[in-house]
Amino acid sequence: MHSEKDHIQAKKGRTASLVIAGAILIWLAMQWAAVQLDISSRYMLLLDLAVMAAMVWSLIVTFQIWRARRDADKG
Repeated sequence: MHSEKDHIQAKKGRTASLVIAGAILIWLAMQWAAVQLDISSRYMLLLDLAVMAAMVWSLIVTFQIWRARRDADKG
């Protein structure tokens, strides 16, 4: 039973790390593409907001993992 919880937490951690890495890579690529393709600043703002949302989601998931592990260590 305990190993199943660890497996779920590990999966959440991998998902959060992939979201962080993917969002940053997409953001960096679009920063370069915006200059090359002359993309409107409105679209770039939308991209910035989407990346910020991904980061907030990842922060929340990481906090949930931290709390679950802290609670498991206590009891």
